[in-house]
Amino acid sequence: ATERQLRSMAERGSRAADLLRTRVDVERSAQNQDLLASMDRRADLQLRLQRTVEGLSVVAISYYAVNLASYLAYPLTESAGIGKGATTAILTPVIILAVWLMVRRIRRALH
Repeated sequence: ATERQLRSMAERGSRAADLLRTRVDVERSAQNQDLLASMDRRADLQLRLQRTVEGLSVVAISYYAVNLASYLAYPLTESAGIGKGATTAILTPVIILAVWLMVRRIRRALH
């Protein structure tokens, strides 16, 4: 009888330990799921920030490239009778497109 009671108590203790282990596993899984969701949101924000920075880089690089190209082109276009404003207007879309394509190519090469 005593042996049976001891066995019964051992089984109840084992079941209680199993339940506690299951509870800990469930809580750990929930924490891991929350952590993964947080990491996913952070990665999404980083990607958006990276694209924003790339867009701003295109603007900044284009601005300086247009100015440099304009200084180089002014002597040639003035002799052809084209004013500085027209020269800049002609160069701007071409340079913006070239810079955008360059940034796009670099991004694809890195991914």
